[in-house]
Amino acid sequence: MKTIKKITYMGMGALLLSTASCTSDFEKINTPPTSVTTVDPALLIARVLRDGTFQESGELPDTKFGSWVQHWAGGPVVPVSRYFEGPENGIWSQHYQLLRNISQIREELKGKEDDPAGRSKLAIASIYEVFLYQRLTDLFGDVPFSEVTTSSSAINRTAKFDKQEDIYPALIQRLDAALAKLTTGDASYGTADFFYNGNIDKWKKFGNSLKLRLGMRLRYANASLAQKTVTDALSSNMGLIASNADNAAVATFNNAQAENQNPILRQLTTGSADLRYLANTLVDQLKTYNDPRLPLLAEPVTINGSQTYQGIGVALTDNQLSQLIRANYSTPNKSTYFSLTGTAIPVYALTYADVCFYKAEAALLGWGLSNSEAHSNFVAGVKAAFALAPYNLNSIPSSYEQQVLSFDNLSNEQKMEKIGTQKWIHLFGRNMEAFAEWRRTGYPQLTAGPNSGSTNGKIPRRAIYSSDEAELNEANYKDAVARLSNGDSFLSKVWWDKR
Repeated sequence: MKTIKKITYMGMGALLLSTASCTSDFEKINTPPTSVTTVDPALLIARVLRDGTFQESGELPDTKFGSWVQHWAGGPVVPVSRYFEGPENGIWSQHYQLLRNISQIREELKGKEDDPAGRSKLAIASIYEVFLYQRLTDLFGDVPFSEVTTSSSAINRTAKFDKQEDIYPALIQRLDAALAKLTTGDASYGTADFFYNGNIDKWKKFGNSLKLRLGMRLRYANASLAQKTVTDALSSNMGLIASNADNAAVATFNNAQAENQNPILRQLTTGSADLRYLANTLVDQLKTYNDPRLPLLAEPVTINGSQTYQGIGVALTDNQLSQLIRANYSTPNKSTYFSLTGTAIPVYALTYADVCFYKAEAALLGWGLSNSEAHSNFVAGVKAAFALAPYNLNSIPSSYEQQVLSFDNLSNEQKMEKIGTQKWIHLFGRNMEAFAEWRRTGYPQLTAGPNSGSTNGKIPRRAIYSSDEAELNEANYKDAVARLSNGDSFLSKVWWDKR
């Protein structure tokens, strides 16, 4: 790889503004003494894929989204998990830092847009840029998009917040353009590509599967665009992620990071004890199903001389938390799920199970698939979820398939509830995506915890903008907030959230 010369870590948009908040000398602080002269794009894409994927599963501030969907149960050390509001400075700046790195890839490969040496590399970077922008707008709603800095020589510190209903069609168009550029045989990123080791054909499947996800997210907000996007993805010759061998994932060892740990394991071994417990909603659902993943996911506890699995209630009051005997509640199983000694499980970004669940939903709607195909795709999704590391279960018990997965005598909405619930289980550890899909589908139906927090005891529906935007991009921030039904709060909904 090329050597890195004179690197200045220049943020874009809100990221740069956060550094300026400590001084009145704006021009001086935002004029870099040195600039990037050359950076190997492979170094940049490796960092973007690693950090972008690990953000889904990390410790604070990401875990709270898993608490909101009742996978985790945080206590007083994690106030936002108890519905107390706070801005998302870290998540906001992290996303724009990753997007800045993608812009730098474009600068490094400028002039090679139609050259086999750069064409597919640029397309891959654009596809993952769409992935990041979708996650960002899904969390916050309207975000800076069309005016965000694309060059290190012309930095826009006061970008407008584009409306989410405008961002989604633009993302679909951007994704289509990138997919059209992917060409088998072009130069790629090789082993720096943590997802696919430079396999361009697999990136075609990833990008088209991302298109399927973009379309389905619009189901209740723009049904016509949703249906067109979904059916286009289903009929595309690009294909879709077709097995677990096609999953987009980052290994949690070797080149990705020095320690052999899933990000959640670091939370369990070095983080606050408040973050180590599974929520009773998840544990009880798996117990109801007699789900064989439960003993692989959760540590058993001994109560009255018998071993069982027990989760903690979400968003408990101070009095309730003070009475808990922590030894009576299950943490994730560190011997099978997050091994300290074996090969750590990868962190997933997009999987075959995701695709199967979307296809099952599309079949219920008659979007490119017949209604009769809903059940087979649903079962295929559950089988794929069971087979994922660390479960490694290569079959579903016949009793489970007959009782838990049956669609017999169910309405389409009841079938959708089953799909949504299995997807919710599958998305354990992918906190932001789990939060998005729960809001979109409404399944499983969750009851808020007893602590009222700042939401009068309601489960949050979005994240709060970075305080840097409120201070340093005030006019555009206020315009965006004025479009929110409940202001810049947990209770406002993003545009596509209609359930």
